[in-house]
Amino acid sequence: MPRKVVSGPDYDDDEYDYEDYEDDYDDYEETEHVDVKAPVKEKESLKKSSNVVPVLWKCSMCTFDNHETMIYCEMCGVFRESFVKSAKDAPIKESVNGISNNYGTSALSNSDSTKTPVKTLTTNFDGDSERKYASTSRDKVNSAPLASVGSSGTGKKKQPIKLPEDVPVERTTQLIPDHFQLKEDQSSRASSSAQNKDYMQTLSSDIGQLSTERNNVNVAQPYLPEEYKPEEWMLADQESGALSQLNLAIVGHVDSGKSTLSGRLLHLLGKISKRDMHKNEKEAKEKGKGSFAYAWAMDESSEERERGVTMTVAVAYLETKKYRVVLLDSPGHKDFVPNMISGATQADAAILVVDASTGSFEAGMDGEGGKNVGQTKEHAQLIRSFGVEQLIVAVNKMDVIGYSKERLEFIKVQLGSFLRACNFRDSAITWIPLSAVENQNLTKPPSDARFTSWYQGLCLLDAIDSLQLPSRDVSKALILPICDVIKSQSTGQLAAFGKLETGAIRNGSKVLVLPCGEVATVKTIERDSRSCSIARAGDNVAICLQGVDGNRIIPGGILCHPGFPVPVANYLELKIRVLDITIPILLGHQVEFHIHHVKEAARITKILALLDKTGKPSKTPPRFLKSKQSAVVQVMLDGAICVEEFSKCRALGRAFLRASGSTIAVGIVTKIMGQDQY
Repeated sequence: MPRKVVSGPDYDDDEYDYEDYEDDYDDYEETEHVDVKAPVKEKESLKKSSNVVPVLWKCSMCTFDNHETMIYCEMCGVFRESFVKSAKDAPIKESVNGISNNYGTSALSNSDSTKTPVKTLTTNFDGDSERKYASTSRDKVNSAPLASVGSSGTGKKKQPIKLPEDVPVERTTQLIPDHFQLKEDQSSRASSSAQNKDYMQTLSSDIGQLSTERNNVNVAQPYLPEEYKPEEWMLADQESGALSQLNLAIVGHVDSGKSTLSGRLLHLLGKISKRDMHKNEKEAKEKGKGSFAYAWAMDESSEERERGVTMTVAVAYLETKKYRVVLLDSPGHKDFVPNMISGATQADAAILVVDASTGSFEAGMDGEGGKNVGQTKEHAQLIRSFGVEQLIVAVNKMDVIGYSKERLEFIKVQLGSFLRACNFRDSAITWIPLSAVENQNLTKPPSDARFTSWYQGLCLLDAIDSLQLPSRDVSKALILPICDVIKSQSTGQLAAFGKLETGAIRNGSKVLVLPCGEVATVKTIERDSRSCSIARAGDNVAICLQGVDGNRIIPGGILCHPGFPVPVANYLELKIRVLDITIPILLGHQVEFHIHHVKEAARITKILALLDKTGKPSKTPPRFLKSKQSAVVQVMLDGAICVEEFSKCRALGRAFLRASGSTIAVGIVTKIMGQDQY
């Protein structure tokens, strides 16, 4: 159905016959156009039509209703469209009744009625009739062609009048009055021409100014700032003597010794007191789990200690010679991979812990019974999809295999080829054999002769210092994905905990809390469990807010700059890489959609194209997706989430698709198809 356009009054042709319709111009002298005088002879006859309803035309610029006699808008000065079109047509398209044969004289034809202008009808593209008035002076034409255009109601096509080249033709700049008559006095014509010329120049100047103002007008559009300009305090230099922060994820297969390695490292660096360590050893022996004493430094909950597995990402802090390290101890059990994804997305680098003992390494690679993908492989794929490029492979439990060099080389060959398939560069992978229980090669070189006889490489702590710190983008607007909501140690209030991805924040800053869309004020900032006044990109902080209900702050939400909000959407386009799967991905496939700290149910609504190795899409969409294929798909989420295109913010644009307890695809958000308004 076509769009209805409001174009002014609508008149019925049956009620108003435009052939007999005449206007009254008795009051014309009261208008602004005082340079054109009304006719005198026909004044009495024209009064008869004074009670006729005037015809109006609507301005295409400001929609002001103007009288039909106006060729430009009284409000904004824009020319009437029909006048502009007629100016581009033939030299004279209007009909006239009498034109002087001699220049400067008024030799009219047999009827005196030719002293009044002749009304002609033209039809515009909307099917409405428009009346045009033509008046000429110093025009030289024969009377024969005039007779053919004298009647305007015949509906026949009118031919433009051809004039001799030596006769100058002057058009009036105002086709306004019906009473515009031929002047018998040549001086009067010259004076009128000069006035019209001056008036035309004035109109041209006004239109030029209007065009300039029109280009500068502020159109009401959604607030989309072109560029964010950081404040000076955000770009302050690194504090003297302060260490740079490095977020380090500890990942790997279940029971590979991740928590034990983290706890042992913290104990060696003095981050765990002797009293707490003695307490953990005593409780572990009472429950028959003496080897779990160091792991319990990270696994503090009663359920984790009872089951003997890490269930959530534990956060701990330590310092090296070069960095202030935030350890993110991730769960290794396949049931808690979503928790691992939520926590490890904050990582700048990672330590992949591998159990060197016979059978355990193979289970981490091929799963239980060799039928599924083990957590060593899955975690390596996820870590790479997080954007982590630097990896330390900690080959743990070397004491179990007698510090065998051959076993280490076997692991390096098997795992190294898979890591290269995950797009890890060999130069970015550091292999560190160690034993967390025996304290071999953690903070200092190994002491066991079986180990030192063939290994002279780095210890784990030195390998951490060899990592390169990724760039921190403080010049962009604030984005802080909320990993968890915790209780602040200093205030006791609920605080949003997460890693600053971009920008900076300080006490008193205004932030937009998403997805609720409320603006709050930063009350306090805690970094490494200590209060601070300013935090910048890369810092893990806990932020207490005021001006917003604590229930509105949820994990998976975002704290961002009020002027640069993050989109909230539920319909996305992704570019994905399918992992090792046994069941193909079809249209309507139900998946778990993971992105930063959010998990949401979703389904595949469309498979747009397959991508070859160069990224070129296929011409026809596939019916399904299988292992190792790359494709562009569209997904519909059950609920709206905070998300951003990968090209604008990498941390908010990396996505993971899981089904039946395993990760089936990883990818990036290329387009936000549907966005909620908040």
